[in-house]
Amino acid sequence: MAEVEPVPVPVPEALNATDSNGTEALNATAKFVATPEGTALAYGSLVFMALLPIFFGALRSVTCSKSKNASDMPETITGRDAARFPIIASCTLFGLYLFFKVTRWGGVRAGPQVELQTHWDKRCLRTHTVTFVFRLQVFSQEYINLLLSVYFFGLGVLALSHTMSPLMSRIFPDSFPNKQYQLLFTQGSGEAKEEIVNYEFDTKNLVCLLISSVVGVWYLLKKHWIANNLFGLAFALNGVELLHLNNVSTGCILLGGLFVYDVFWVFGTNVMVTVAKSFEAPIKLVFPQDLLERGLEASNFAMLGLGDIVIPGIFIALLLRFDVSLKKNSRTYFYSSFLAYIFGLGLTIFVMHTFKHAQPALLYLVPACIGFPVLVALIKGELTEMFSYESSEEVLPGSPRLTSFPTVSGSPASLASSMDAVSMATGSSSSPRRRRLQPTPHM
Repeated sequence: MAEVEPVPVPVPEALNATDSNGTEALNATAKFVATPEGTALAYGSLVFMALLPIFFGALRSVTCSKSKNASDMPETITGRDAARFPIIASCTLFGLYLFFKVTRWGGVRAGPQVELQTHWDKRCLRTHTVTFVFRLQVFSQEYINLLLSVYFFGLGVLALSHTMSPLMSRIFPDSFPNKQYQLLFTQGSGEAKEEIVNYEFDTKNLVCLLISSVVGVWYLLKKHWIANNLFGLAFALNGVELLHLNNVSTGCILLGGLFVYDVFWVFGTNVMVTVAKSFEAPIKLVFPQDLLERGLEASNFAMLGLGDIVIPGIFIALLLRFDVSLKKNSRTYFYSSFLAYIFGLGLTIFVMHTFKHAQPALLYLVPACIGFPVLVALIKGELTEMFSYESSEEVLPGSPRLTSFPTVSGSPASLASSMDAVSMATGSSSSPRRRRLQPTPHM
């Protein structure tokens, strides 16, 4: 519901309030001039923080598909998803822009001035001119940001807990009493039963959840930039780890579409910058440029969106899995794309610092992250192998591959012989496991 509250204000006081607000606005727009040391520290820290989730997220993406836990299974991005993503992202971004524009408080004058006649006595008629100022509040921006803070509090706690889990498993001693738990939700019954949620966790995961909750409360109450970065790094690392491109062509479609998206919304409009500054959520990494002057209470931030980390990061992770599939004990494509990301991000910061204007990072990251690995593949003569690689068809190391099918016709002796032949072909020396069939009780 929209609330319209008329607030009567005398004209001279309204003018004074306008002058006062104008003076405050001019004072608020005075820009802080960062020192060269503070600028170098801020941008250097942003680059370092951006590299952490890409490097470790790519390493974890290689092994996450082996997990049987439903929460650790990767989500595959197809070519159709990649083609639609820039359109969906544009609609979402513009919707947020309009949303924040509408929800701002604004003074709206109610047409012409209203003359009120008040009878103070029967002999005298006094006239007062009153201007009514209406405040239109559809939804307060503060309330919306509070709602988003609570939402990202839950997501951030889960993401940070998942990020910390492997580290905590190494820190805790073997004597630590670690109990296993399972959260299972199913739908239907009998043969039609379907798993909705199958989450396995242990006592160490609960400890990680407790620590993450403390960080979440800190972020919810203080909105401190360190808590924001902890959540942002967790989101980025989980994105690189759990979002898998199915092939290099899909990665090129996704990066190419977001290349146009980023350039248009940054250079063509002020939408991207407005949303980034209005959206109080850990969707960006920030670092203060006045840290040397004001310490941890610094407030003048340089920022880098998580999209500029996750989108190139999932492409770099794909190239690492391609390196693993080649089984050459080298990480040529991973390291070349990783260095390309460093080069592209450094070029972004250089141009931004030179021209004093916000830059679409994907303008420099996309050509670098695609061009460097493709050039390496051309030199090594592996361009066809790169573009024919399918990440969704990976076979886990050590798992047997069926190269021939046993003949099921004939006597049981011939069937056993054919199964032995398949076992020899797959390299399995042990006999296959046999599961005893239990009779099904009839009601």
